[in-house]
Amino acid sequence: MSITQWPKDERPRERLLKQGAAALSDAELVAIFLRVGVTGKSAVDLARDLVAKFGSLNGLFSASEADLCAVHGMGQAKYVQLQAVLEMAKRALVEDIKLTDALASPKAVRDYLKLTLARLPHEVFVAVFLTSQNRVIEVEEMFRGTLTQTSVYPREIVKLALAHNAASVIFAHNHPSGEPNPSQADRALTKTLAEALALIDVRVLDHFIVAPGASLSFAEQGILG
Repeated sequence: MSITQWPKDERPRERLLKQGAAALSDAELVAIFLRVGVTGKSAVDLARDLVAKFGSLNGLFSASEADLCAVHGMGQAKYVQLQAVLEMAKRALVEDIKLTDALASPKAVRDYLKLTLARLPHEVFVAVFLTSQNRVIEVEEMFRGTLTQTSVYPREIVKLALAHNAASVIFAHNHPSGEPNPSQADRALTKTLAEALALIDVRVLDHFIVAPGASLSFAEQGILG
């Protein structure tokens, strides 16, 4: 049955207008994005199939062009639109965290890092540079690949901290394997970076490890030092 044949108070678009976006399920939100379904499936049915196939909204947003286009009813145009939606969400979160105290509103920073890093298939190391009032100056992707003390160069981070006139920094990297607990290498790297930055009077406020469905804060775990 087409969505247009549903009772008005059950249609996703009408429910969103009446109850707000938070009232809708993941599939209903995706259905609004899709607008139309395919032969034999409404937009909601297709949306449910997509969320199930890729495991979650994060999985859907992280799907490759080839994987998404392989689904009947999807194509390059939908892939491009999804990526545009994701990028708009990231930029909106960056705007948000630049206007607030990162320590007073740690959720905004964590949400941005989760959205940016959680579903990447490779490791990425990010530095968030902050002012003395803990306002975000810039978010910089520093390195890609397997992280070791030799692949993350303290001098490059020190150079950027000076360029941004930063007072402090928050680090983050992802674990594509899905396990957010820090390795000994993660701990050693954080210690090395903190010592290098201390020489120019820049504090390391936190180091987040982000994995699909989970994240860990060094500061909250008491393992920053």
